[in-house]
Amino acid sequence: MASTADQNRTLFLGIDLGTSRTTVMSSRGAKEVVRSVVGYPKDIIGVKLLDRTSIVGDEALDKRSYVNLHFPLEDGVLKESSEKDTQAARELIQHVISLAHPQPGERVCGIVGVPARASISNKNQLLRITDDLMNFSMVVSEPFMVAYGLNKLTNAIIIDIGAGTIDICAMKGTIPGADEQVTLMKAGNHIDSFLANAVTESYPDVQITPLLAQKIKDQYGFVGHPHQDVIVNLRSGGKPQPHEITKEVKAACETIISDIIENVEQLITSFDPEDQEEAVSNIILAGGGSRLTGLDEIITSSLKDYGPVNVVRVSDPIFSGCAGALKMATELPEDYWNQVGDVIGS
Repeated sequence: MASTADQNRTLFLGIDLGTSRTTVMSSRGAKEVVRSVVGYPKDIIGVKLLDRTSIVGDEALDKRSYVNLHFPLEDGVLKESSEKDTQAARELIQHVISLAHPQPGERVCGIVGVPARASISNKNQLLRITDDLMNFSMVVSEPFMVAYGLNKLTNAIIIDIGAGTIDICAMKGTIPGADEQVTLMKAGNHIDSFLANAVTESYPDVQITPLLAQKIKDQYGFVGHPHQDVIVNLRSGGKPQPHEITKEVKAACETIISDIIENVEQLITSFDPEDQEEAVSNIILAGGGSRLTGLDEIITSSLKDYGPVNVVRVSDPIFSGCAGALKMATELPEDYWNQVGDVIGS
């Protein structure tokens, strides 16, 4: 374990590496969110306009007309299909670390969140990247990070809804094992794609992309009964016109419900019978997808046969994961990190 003097020269990071957004918090108070995309100039004109060879985050999206976009994460984990994907992942993580402003000579120790059922291969690939960028790093289950940050370590169920995956975790007072965690591949990106297709089917002349569908979902997304009609300006033949898409938004957002309910039901029965009542009264929604209006109500209604159900949202769905990772990094002696997740460095 690092000495007290070493700890005083250590910058601790909590990083939630997401398909759509990556967040970071540091022991010195940094708190940043970055879109998980890297842009590379298409040609020499792009290099001249940028005055650099790559850009990260929203700036890359804003300048997509003259850069090639690379999204290094897919379904919540690093892509492993090409060297360019690995390079983009490294540049994204390096950029995120730089936002915490590490000082010369300072040890950098970070905990990075990954989907609950990420493969050993993917964890190892991530650790190879972080080993070059940090002195000591660990990868850990994202819903476990949320639970640790909230101090919900026993008789609780975490539902972490991201862009690439939905991770569901049963907390039973121990580090959750594989049979106590589920990763679902139908998540926020699936909703965006479904919504774009549904709008196109209803209004064939409308121009809509998954990125625009994501913006609509983030603003208007709901499940259950709509509180109001969803009317948005969409371009048809290049001209903006109002379109009513309430049923399309509802249908898209509700595509994730049945899988969530089915897997929560399975996890409820994994608790000891005397603990199940407390578990169903302690269901926590986290991640960007937790903001869907009516989600807590529909889950509560669907699980009513299991007893009194209480579903709550985390207060900060964007940063709850990395906040838990930072809390873990600062509270847990480094000698114990390998009991929680996979580690690398010294």
